[in-house]
Amino acid sequence: MLFSKQSILIFLIIATSLLPALKQPEQYPDVSRYPVQLSELGLFKQPLRNLSPATDVEPYTVNMPLFSDYAQKSRFFYLPPGKSISAKEREVFDFPVGSILVKNFYYALDEQHPEAGKRILETRLLVHEEKGWVPLSYVWNDEQTDARIEVAGHSTNLEWTDQRGKKNKLNYQVPNLNQCKGCHSQNGQFVPIGPSLRQLSNPENTQLENWYEKGLLQVPETIDLTSFTGMPGLESTANTDRKARAYLDANCAHCHNRKGPASTSGLYLDYYETAPEHLGINKPPVAAGRGSGKRKFSIVPGKPNESILMYRMESNDTGIRMPEIGRQIAHKEGLELIKNWIKELE
Repeated sequence: MLFSKQSILIFLIIATSLLPALKQPEQYPDVSRYPVQLSELGLFKQPLRNLSPATDVEPYTVNMPLFSDYAQKSRFFYLPPGKSISAKEREVFDFPVGSILVKNFYYALDEQHPEAGKRILETRLLVHEEKGWVPLSYVWNDEQTDARIEVAGHSTNLEWTDQRGKKNKLNYQVPNLNQCKGCHSQNGQFVPIGPSLRQLSNPENTQLENWYEKGLLQVPETIDLTSFTGMPGLESTANTDRKARAYLDANCAHCHNRKGPASTSGLYLDYYETAPEHLGINKPPVAAGRGSGKRKFSIVPGKPNESILMYRMESNDTGIRMPEIGRQIAHKEGLELIKNWIKELE
């Protein structure tokens, strides 16, 4: 059978229209201007595995860390000479161009015996360029002597013994650089999400006051560092409500806020949110589906087992779990906290 020119033309038009739908190789940011090896950046002294910062690199801690499959983390920042950070009351601090934020992910081989050493898996950097923040990820070698830049993600089989003496196995996932946008996005701009006054201010830790005295931190007159009370940590003696709100802020609010990627959900879990409906109390989901677990409301006061929030936090299913990336297993201690919080809600 012969085909007419018209039918052939129609076939070509249809075939051409389908081309964009075909899966294309994922494009990653160009990082060729950055050193291949972490050691070349000069952020840490040798031996690199000690993670001992260089003289112009400052360590810092946060009150409520983001849960990442029980990985431990050490945090640092670098500022260009003569530059300083500008503190804000509720937003993430302003870092000058040229700043580098550093976060190392590692596991103690035996949490009962720290002297057994640790396994460092990755070092994530946020570099503040003129055009904005750029994410970088360095994956550590098996010898723990250096880390190599990686853009497409990486997986590592890991074993460690926790504080209860239980042996754990995990295929640890390093996200690709495009996945970083899933959390680090505010109004469409790539931004840091950790260094804020509520996360860094702690009466038992004078890090902010020390930075101020060194000239590394500029503080508006409206902020009194000596009296400001930040968020509590998971192990603190604060009440359940404060700890739960802090946990949700650290683990959920980078997306679930009015400027974040999940802003259209109407579920806002940042520390300063006050509206019950935006916190999820008796709030139906915007789009009900498999992720709702057939439950009707994000939070049902007094009933964690009827709350969508608990269902998604408990799940390890990639299509249901929250957060969507950054974890593969549920955080038992965090789940217990949020469950008790919902039970106490009126």
